[in-house]
Amino acid sequence: MKRTLILSIASAAALLAGAPAHASMDLAKAKNCTACHAVDKKLIGPSYKDVAAKYGSDKDAVAKLSKKVREGGVGAWGQIPMPANPQVNADEAAALVKWILSQK
Repeated sequence: MKRTLILSIASAAALLAGAPAHASMDLAKAKNCTACHAVDKKLIGPSYKDVAAKYGSDKDAVAKLSKKVREGGVGAWGQIPMPANPQVNADEAAALVKWILSQK
């Protein structure tokens, strides 16, 4: 009981402070993002660090990239298209993008 309470408090604190790195990586894995992206190296798509470097100073990046995560796109990183990901809801996309942008 005491352990459950401590874990609940820690989880709530993490949500208030922003998602911990492992939680967002877990979400990226669960949504199959890691099939094409890695934190620090290019796979099929750019690394998360490259995305953070390119969009880190863009105040509209979360909205733009969240839309791209959900709807797909092509051209920003070459001609290999990023497929749409309808299994990712808007809140999940925003959480993923915020985490990706923190990977500087």
